[in-house]
Amino acid sequence: MENVAGNRPSRRAVLGGVAGAGAGAVVMVSGARASAEPAGRRNPVDQAAVDAAAARLDGELVALRRALHANPQTTGQETFAAGEVARRLRAAGLEVTTGVGGTTLPDGTAVPGNGVVAVLRGARPGRTVAYRADMDAVPGDGIMPPKKGRPAAHACGHDIHTAVGVGVALTLARLRQRLSGTVVFFFQPGEEGLVGARAMIAQGWLERTGVEEIHALHTGPYPVGGFAVTPGSGLPGQDWVNIAFGGPDAAASAARLVGEITALGTVPLPQDPAALEAMVRDVQTPDGPLARFLVTGARVAPAPDAEGRPVVEAKFRCWPPERDAEVREEIRRLAQTHPGAVVGYPRDPFPALLCPADAANALARRLRCEFGAGAVTVNRTAFPFNGEDYALFLERVPGTYTFLGGRPPGAGIETSYPHYETFEPDERAIGVGVRAMAGWLADRARR
Repeated sequence: MENVAGNRPSRRAVLGGVAGAGAGAVVMVSGARASAEPAGRRNPVDQAAVDAAAARLDGELVALRRALHANPQTTGQETFAAGEVARRLRAAGLEVTTGVGGTTLPDGTAVPGNGVVAVLRGARPGRTVAYRADMDAVPGDGIMPPKKGRPAAHACGHDIHTAVGVGVALTLARLRQRLSGTVVFFFQPGEEGLVGARAMIAQGWLERTGVEEIHALHTGPYPVGGFAVTPGSGLPGQDWVNIAFGGPDAAASAARLVGEITALGTVPLPQDPAALEAMVRDVQTPDGPLARFLVTGARVAPAPDAEGRPVVEAKFRCWPPERDAEVREEIRRLAQTHPGAVVGYPRDPFPALLCPADAANALARRLRCEFGAGAVTVNRTAFPFNGEDYALFLERVPGTYTFLGGRPPGAGIETSYPHYETFEPDERAIGVGVRAMAGWLADRARR
C-alpha cells in the first residue's frame, strides 16, 4: 500500500486526542480527514472515505455496545445481540440470514443457533473476504477471580467485537458503489462454549458464501488506538484427559497424580497486575520466557465413574502447538506409575489458533501506514491462558487475528485483560477497530 507523507492525520488526530480524553469519549476523525471525496465518485474505497463514513457511526456504535453490555447472554442465549445485529444490517441493505449455528453437545444438550450471517456485495468485481465477530457473554464461573453466584457478563469484549462488526458492515455499505468484491460477516454465537464456530462451519457457511479469507479482532491489554498483530502465532489449543483408578489405594493415587500433573505446568496464573504486565511483555519478546510453555490443570472429579472408580480430570494448553502429543505421552507416563490407572481421552484436542505470517505482516504494514508506526506491536508467541474457537475458521481459510487495544490512558492493565471482573475497556476502541477493519477488508476484497 502506498502512503504519501502529509496526507494522513496523526494517531492523536484519529483518536480525537486520546491521551487527554476521558475513558468514555468517542473516537472522532479530524476535520481534514472527514472532508472526503464527494459522494458518487467511482474511485476505489480508500481510508479517507472509510474514516469519513465511520465517523458518522461513532455514537450509534457506542450506544449499541452499551445495550449489549447491559444484556449479557451466554452460549445458546444470544437472542438480544442477534436481533440488534440483524435489524441494523437488514436496514443497511445486506443479505441477512439468522438462526445460524445451532448444534447438539456430546451430552445431548441442544444449543440453539443464534448466529447471523450477512453478505455485502460491492458494485465492482473482486474477491470474497469475511469478518467474524463473536457475540456471547462470559458465564459467571469463567470470570476471575472465582466467586460464587456471579452473574454472566461481557468480560471478554464480545460486546465491543459485535459493535465493531456492525460498524464495519455499515461503513462499507455506505461505500457499496465504490466497493470491490463481497464482504461476508459472521456474527458468531457460542465462542465461550467452543461450539459456535464449529456449528457455523459444519452448516457449510464458508462454502455457501465462497469465502477466500477471514479476519477478526479481539480486545486486548494494549493502549487504546493500538494493535497487536500475530504473525505465525495466535493462541494455544486445549486438550483433555481422564484417568480412572482402581484398587484399594485408588483415592490416594488419584490425589498424588493431580499434584504430579499440576507440577508439569511451566507458567503460573497471574495473581496481580504486575504479573499480567510481565506476561504481556513476554508475549512480545522473541524467543522469550513464553516461547515454549505448558499450562496444566487437574482435579479429582466430584463423583466417581460408572464403575465407582475415582477419576482425575486434567486439561492442558501448550506452545508450540505440536507439543500436544508429547504432553499426552508425559501424562500417560505419570499415570502408569500408579497401578490400576486407566487413561482415556474424552474428546479430541481443540486446535491452536495459528495466523499465517504473510497476511499478519501485511496488516501490520497497513495499520502502521494509517495509524502510525507506534500504533502496532507484534506478538511473538501466544497468551498461555486463553483460547479461541476462531481457530477452526483459520483451519479452513487463511486470515488474521489481531488484538485491538482497549486499555484506557492511565488505567491499570486489569481493566483491559479479558475474563477479569475489572474488565472495562475504553469504548473509543470501537471506532478504531471499525476504521482499521473496514479499510483492510476493502483492500483485501479487490482482485
